[in-house]
Amino acid sequence: MHCPFCGFIDQRVLDSRPARDGEAIRRRRECSGCGRRFTTFEEPERPRLFVVKRGGSRQEFSRDKVLSSMVLACRKRPVDVETLRQACERVERDLFQEYEEEVPSNAIGPLVLRELMVIDTVAYVRFASVYFEFETVVDFEEIISSVQKGAAGEAVLR
Repeated sequence: MHCPFCGFIDQRVLDSRPARDGEAIRRRRECSGCGRRFTTFEEPERPRLFVVKRGGSRQEFSRDKVLSSMVLACRKRPVDVETLRQACERVERDLFQEYEEEVPSNAIGPLVLRELMVIDTVAYVRFASVYFEFETVVDFEEIISSVQKGAAGEAVLR
């Protein structure tokens, strides 16, 4: 590995600790060439997971797409991005545990909804309105009623 500042190949590890819920190792390094410090993350290489869309097309799973949809649902809500990143990691981990190579696109939404329900109920309702393609006010009333009753788990499966 090369130093990101000077390109020198030799550095020493100053500190190592678990990161990302134990899924990676964070290493603090110091370059032997320029003396500057930087952080690296080491994690196991995972097989690629493909999302099978409704029309049958396949697309590589993107944690960034999941994160951006969650960020959009949480827009102007008191939710920090790190909380959403951790939720995305849990969604991705659950998908890798359940599926080997391909995951149907309709399996991702319920996992995101489960995470958002814990994080922020307004974001949960926003995401659900897009995911379930709400068309009337009654659709909103039903999901809000289920959230108020604490039965959001059943609402996810609709």
